[in-house]
Amino acid sequence: MKILFYLFLILSINSDLIGQEKISFIQTGNLNSDAKQILQSFNESELPQIVLQSGNKKSPFLAGILSLVVPGAGEIYSEEYLKAGIFLAIEAAVITTAVVYDKKGDDKTTEFQNYADAYNNPDHNWSVVRYAQWLVQYEHNNDPDLLSKIIISSDESLPPWQRVNWAELNAAEKGSHKLPRYGEQQYYELIGKYHQYSSGWNDFTGGPNKDQISPNFLFYAAMRGDANDLYSVASTAVIGIYINHFLSALDAVWSAVSFNKDLAVQLRIDNVQLTDRAIFYPKINLSFNF
Repeated sequence: MKILFYLFLILSINSDLIGQEKISFIQTGNLNSDAKQILQSFNESELPQIVLQSGNKKSPFLAGILSLVVPGAGEIYSEEYLKAGIFLAIEAAVITTAVVYDKKGDDKTTEFQNYADAYNNPDHNWSVVRYAQWLVQYEHNNDPDLLSKIIISSDESLPPWQRVNWAELNAAEKGSHKLPRYGEQQYYELIGKYHQYSSGWNDFTGGPNKDQISPNFLFYAAMRGDANDLYSVASTAVIGIYINHFLSALDAVWSAVSFNKDLAVQLRIDNVQLTDRAIFYPKINLSFNF
């Protein structure tokens, strides 16, 4: 359709340019005199040049940078509005998923931590004091001196984590792990993951058998697993954000290149100078811009 338009435009060019331009003078019959008149009256015709091109070229580099920062921005720049909407919709979806599931993971983490601490339960669901007592009784032959070093306060109104000497407790531990300080993420991780800490749960009845798993241990471990699953979904969504930026940037570069693959028509007017006239010849050049 564009080619037809260009050809129509070419055919409509002023007929004064396409044809012949005559040079008028009075002939005397004298070859020398006539030649001088021709040279004096000769004006070389200027050759017009017309370039027609649809639209402005787009920069693939700029399109890629725009979409790398904001998915869809490079597509808008390249006038690919449908694809821009798709990338923007994907971006909104994955960001929303990441935020929502990260919040759910935080809520579930708070829930299982509060369950372990059980602030309203004087016995607490998991107690470092119970774990320390079991450790001294079954792994250190009920050494009273060691017990007094670890449990530094007999005030049961205090929370368990304030009644122990953590350095002495870690020195007495014989298992593969050392219990992190109260409140650390690994503190809550280990007490519901390793059998070494089973004795700290208030429904543990295994005596010297630390491998016995109590219902509270299992319930707590399930809550912690749910929190990890929620965080996993959030992490996957974050990865999706990076992928969406990268794919949108690649597509924006391609869209800009495709935009520039548009037909350009160039018209030149060449001439042939004769003795008493100039003859014009139109020439058309068709090309693709990349």
